[in-house]
Amino acid sequence: MSSDAQVYLKIGDVARSVGISPSAIRAWEALGLTRPHRTKSRYRLYTNHDVRLLKKARYLRQVRGLNAAAIVQMLKREGASQPAASSATAATTIGPRLRRLRTQRGLSLAEVAAAAEISIGFLSALERSQMSASVGTLRKLARYYQTNILDFFDATKLNTRLVRPPKRKVLEAGPGVRMELLAWGNKVMEPHLFRIAPQAGSGEPYAHEGEEFLFVLRGELKIALAGEEYHLKRGDSFYFESATPHHWKNPGRSETWLLWVNTPPTF
Repeated sequence: MSSDAQVYLKIGDVARSVGISPSAIRAWEALGLTRPHRTKSRYRLYTNHDVRLLKKARYLRQVRGLNAAAIVQMLKREGASQPAASSATAATTIGPRLRRLRTQRGLSLAEVAAAAEISIGFLSALERSQMSASVGTLRKLARYYQTNILDFFDATKLNTRLVRPPKRKVLEAGPGVRMELLAWGNKVMEPHLFRIAPQAGSGEPYAHEGEEFLFVLRGELKIALAGEEYHLKRGDSFYFESATPHHWKNPGRSETWLLWVNTPPTF
């Protein structure tokens, strides 16, 4: 108990109170719904606010039939789920960058929204950093602006050979998809660590120049290329031409980690 009489609950207590399993609670955490306190020994501790959020999420899923990503977005829009506190690995806020790309070209919200096949309201929310876009949508915006997603990381400075985890550049690409850039600068490869929450994915199919390699470090992934679907498990590797329209999703119940490499950096 803290000095202001805040009660902290262990994950087992929360699971019983909400009526879901501890693994489900960890899955919600991966999506950003809850951010438990951690003890020095890394045990999770939850507040009553976390319990209320999880109960609401359970209701939205079981009664209204919303998927996990939609629930998190809804709660964030309502202000119930707060964005993570800033840190050395905080995700890049691409809203101002998108707005600058548009205004520098003298384009209206309506013109860009039509080109990216999204609503004007959604694009406006993106530029104000109130929403996050899927990988598919980011790719459409990058193609329209004749750039690539790499530029959204603000990877303008040359990096050293060694990049430690706190120094990685991070981009949140839609609900439950976290892209951590592992090297940048004048490189012929673009390596990422993808962290994909349960049921999260790329959204609609996308394509670009180059070739891609991925290796499943943790969890599982379904990836579809031109209508053919592959189900990858931990330890599997996969190689394909980026020009083939592709989309992907984590079909599992735990977070998926992927080493994903594009070459050349055209993603």
